[in-house]
Amino acid sequence: MVKLQDILAARERIRGAIRPTPCPASDYFTERTGCAAVWFKMENLQRTGAFKERGALNKLLTLTAEEKARGVIAASAGNHAQGLAYHARKLGVKATIVMPERTPLIKVSRTRDEYGAQVVLTGANFDEAYAEAVRIQQEQNLVFVHPFNDAQVIAGQGTIGLELLEQTPFVDMVVVPIGGGGLISGIACALKETNPRIQVVGVQTEVLGSMKASLDAGHVVELPAGATIADGIAVRKPGELTYSMVRKYVDQVVTVDEEEIANAILVMLEQEKSVVEGAGAVGVAALINNHIPSANDKKVVVLLGGGNIDMNVISRIIERGLVKAGRLVRLEVRLPDRPGMMALLTSQIAERRANIVEIHHNRAFSKASLGEVTVEVTLETTGRPHILELIDALGRQGWQVAEET
Repeated sequence: MVKLQDILAARERIRGAIRPTPCPASDYFTERTGCAAVWFKMENLQRTGAFKERGALNKLLTLTAEEKARGVIAASAGNHAQGLAYHARKLGVKATIVMPERTPLIKVSRTRDEYGAQVVLTGANFDEAYAEAVRIQQEQNLVFVHPFNDAQVIAGQGTIGLELLEQTPFVDMVVVPIGGGGLISGIACALKETNPRIQVVGVQTEVLGSMKASLDAGHVVELPAGATIADGIAVRKPGELTYSMVRKYVDQVVTVDEEEIANAILVMLEQEKSVVEGAGAVGVAALINNHIPSANDKKVVVLLGGGNIDMNVISRIIERGLVKAGRLVRLEVRLPDRPGMMALLTSQIAERRANIVEIHHNRAFSKASLGEVTVEVTLETTGRPHILELIDALGRQGWQVAEET
């Protein structure tokens, strides 16, 4: 088990190489949740875009000269890879990283091209990449740096907890993402060993809630593989060490679904002007969807684990989020197939101050009867009331209107 002394030692070890991240208060979330106050611990602002470099650097600094000369290897969905590669390069240690084939391109290119690691892409998920990393480690006699089930890695992540005690000394609850459990193990140890009254809540994706399933079962369990936008915490099986520490120190573990995560990313972009990846946004998703009722009336810190998100994914998330919020809608309108109808349709839309993004006039492949035409129109709106107003206004023209979902 990692102890508070290990985390204190880790802080001294990495001091100067890892700068403390800010922990600003959020007026928006304080006003729109039942919390007394909300802060965000912005680990997405680390040099490599995530908290992982804390644990990676602490592990590297505890290696012997002989181990450094052999080189290190790790399996990672991206953030551990970047943190380890960046600091290994600075210390002159050769790093090999095995990543799942579907790892976002931004994480692969940074690990390989910017931070100088040798990257091996293999497997459909973390567990398959991990198995290949173990094989290479044994074949080449490298030092394995586990992304979460390692005492030095956990101690490095725990330095976040020490910073929180200084930045928000009156905090009641800290909400932390969970993948394999290294992050929350270190933070919870630092907090609970210093101030046991602080509640620590973990959040996982519903698709791969392996830590929650293990806690419910009373032993470590392995879940089937699953696809999630929170790829950084897509871990089928937590570590034995992290499982033990979570059982000891963590008060509660909850899960969030994919739509909630996507919406949390969008809200953070729009309201907090902060880019957060899926794995880093699960705590936000849990808070705004009231999955943590015990947070009501409490001073809460939500940890933003990382911001390394593919721009193509952000684009899709924004569009889906806008649809969910009623800010983007596609209507199917059946009109009489005669001159002037399209102009009348667009004028009705303009009068109600909706903006046309895309319009498709479908005659040949429409299910409408002869003498009618189907027009599919995608609109920017201000929300659900605006959409209902549009549907009502178009319906009063005698047109059949349907909203695509």
